[in-house]
Amino acid sequence: MGMDYLPVYAEDEAKTDDLAGAVRIDAATVQNIGVRTALAKQTLLSHVVRAVGRVAYDEEHIVRLHPKTEGWIETLRADKTGQRVRKNEELLSIYSPQLVASQQEYVLALNNLKVLEKSPIEDIRRGAEELVKSSRERLKLLDVPAHQLHDLTDSQSIKKSLHIHTPADGIVINIGAREGQYVTPETELYMIADLSTVWVYAEIYEYELPWVKEGDPVEMRLAGVPGRTFKGRLAFIYPYAEAKTRTIKVRLVFDNADLLLKPDMFAEVTIHAGKQVDTVVIPAEAVIRSGAQTQVLVVRGPGKFEPRQVTTGLSSNNDIAILDGLTAGEEVVTSAQFLIDSESKLNEATSKMMEPAASQPANKSLSVEPGAHQHD
Repeated sequence: MGMDYLPVYAEDEAKTDDLAGAVRIDAATVQNIGVRTALAKQTLLSHVVRAVGRVAYDEEHIVRLHPKTEGWIETLRADKTGQRVRKNEELLSIYSPQLVASQQEYVLALNNLKVLEKSPIEDIRRGAEELVKSSRERLKLLDVPAHQLHDLTDSQSIKKSLHIHTPADGIVINIGAREGQYVTPETELYMIADLSTVWVYAEIYEYELPWVKEGDPVEMRLAGVPGRTFKGRLAFIYPYAEAKTRTIKVRLVFDNADLLLKPDMFAEVTIHAGKQVDTVVIPAEAVIRSGAQTQVLVVRGPGKFEPRQVTTGLSSNNDIAILDGLTAGEEVVTSAQFLIDSESKLNEATSKMMEPAASQPANKSLSVEPGAHQHD
């Protein structure tokens, strides 16, 4: 018939069974474009979060000391910021006319009770006892220390000045008054912070938020304390994001018995997320994101690649979880997949263009009416 004969192979006929977008590439081209693959595997996916932290005071161990009465400071014993003080240590003495009057009332009540304690009338005796009790309670409410109240009861000698003691161990970080200064209950005399434990603030990115939870173990290293690793825990995740950085702030807690951790120091923080996910995992570089679709290229045979849509989950350490669309043991392309994906989309578009032509019926043969003559 004057036409060239073209060979038809079984492999070419099998192409009709391929899905739209499937790509076949010869072995030489696969090697030249640098195609690499990896197997999807069922494994536990874990994560480690690294961030920069800032050491701060433990807000639960900060004491702000105010006087309970008006008066003048006579002696200031803790007079330097940064000074370390112990619980019940004397900080200052204050002269207060109200305090002197309260002591006088207490001494009078004691003398009155001494006179009336043997009274045969029970109501009189009980009234004297209640007066002593209420006068003593008033002195306690004015923060008169126990030893000074005990001396007043024994000697009945009125003290001009009241001693104020520190309620807890800590470091003086602010002094609000000096000797001779007139103070009121609104005056903050001292701000004392206990540094035996410290808080560390760190910020994590949104994609790391699903991994972390309260109670996760944390490690911290500081340039100011070389060679030392501090161990703590994640205590709180703040319920809002930072507007400028789009990160979430977390609060970490560390023991600081040696006082090596100082507020406002910067540190390298490592959060060991306790959450683990048992799922199908592939390298994150194998995922192709295009618009609203997420897909991978699956190896169907030597030189044969097939695009497949997948649903991705959590990612960690250059791995990503596949929730749907892929099973363990399947092989996916991790390198040069964008070149193959371009060819795949071209094949898919060509296939869609050929569908209408393939669906049309074949040309009808000429029919001959009965009785008509055929000519050669």
